[in-house]
Amino acid sequence: MTTAKRRLDVPWLREGALAGVLAALDRDSEEARVVGGAVRNALLGEPLEDFDIATTALPQEVVRRVDAAGFKAVPTGIEHGTVTVVADGRGFEVTTLREDVETYGRHAKVAFGRDWRRDSERRDFTMNALFLARDGTIYDYVGGLADIERRRVRFIGDASRRIGEDYLRILRFFRFHAAYGHGGLPDPEGVHACIVARAGLETLSRERVRAEMLKLVLARHAVPTIAVMTEAGILDMVLGGVPLLASLSNMIKLEATLSLAPDPVRRLGALGVFVVEDAERLRERLRLANAEYERLASMAQAWWRVTAGLSERDARAVIYRLGPERYLDRVLLAWSRAPEGAADRSWHALATLPARWSAPVFPLKAADFIARGVERGPQLGAALRAAEAAWIAAGFPSDRATLSAIAEAAVAGS
Repeated sequence: MTTAKRRLDVPWLREGALAGVLAALDRDSEEARVVGGAVRNALLGEPLEDFDIATTALPQEVVRRVDAAGFKAVPTGIEHGTVTVVADGRGFEVTTLREDVETYGRHAKVAFGRDWRRDSERRDFTMNALFLARDGTIYDYVGGLADIERRRVRFIGDASRRIGEDYLRILRFFRFHAAYGHGGLPDPEGVHACIVARAGLETLSRERVRAEMLKLVLARHAVPTIAVMTEAGILDMVLGGVPLLASLSNMIKLEATLSLAPDPVRRLGALGVFVVEDAERLRERLRLANAEYERLASMAQAWWRVTAGLSERDARAVIYRLGPERYLDRVLLAWSRAPEGAADRSWHALATLPARWSAPVFPLKAADFIARGVERGPQLGAALRAAEAAWIAAGFPSDRATLSAIAEAAVAGS
């Protein structure tokens, strides 16, 4: 394949810390170019995040040059050719050009090189293998520019071989299609290769799978992409349950309706949680953090009891028990599975209640019951619980007379 070139005029290439790092590396018989996500996103008009740099310089030379330029070199993966350069408080991952010597999954044996084409051919997708030189020239050795134009996510070379190098690329293929693809069906050759190799997903660490899934549910075309993954028998291998695609689709609409930031855990709950056991299954399969699991378990706990007809009085009681964040999670999950749509006023009122009302602190204390003759121990605990339940049922009163009556009734019944 011939090398395609294109000019890209972006100010960030000539300004700030990135320009300084490139100037230190791209001289004296060595070359350095920006590679990967930054180039892709600049061409697609997507937000820029990290700037990765590829260079012909060996890792030790990278360290020497950045030290001389006054930057900090951190040997984060120096045995694999990667040095993190910290300039003006920002980190840049700098990696020496490589080529595969042996490939056996994620831990391939590589050799450093100076061939830009060979380095590009060992990457995952064509749109991720574009190099941007300091003068604004984009170098494309694998057809990435054409795929960028079509918004097509395509494996470089033989898709089966790329997947065999790292089975996580199955999930990355679908995630990148959901984020950067055209919204239609993914590349057929890529889908076929993913289906053939899907058993390899079982070899991946659950932490890596979790990271990909939480990114996938945030992607622009998450729902149709996950539908394809379901039909291909891939999603079941990841989540182990029936996907609730309509609930996920509705959850995305509700977040937009309420101007909420997209939430990966909430979306995962919409997709995969119906009962508490589902939350437990996802915790094991994805090795979720405790806080993530607890949110999912809370969402699953009797969400079906939350309906559009729930009174504000009862909704306040739920906020008091759960807190505003978990209350919102449960309301949105129930709403995403309700017959009413995103424009329903009753659901909107329930979802926005925490913005209008904050739960008060239970005003009665142990001393209030001890003063009424209740001894410390189980009897005191029972009186406190009964009083709190009565206070919630009464609508969180604050006047002394009502609180005294609640305390007296709790003592009498304890």
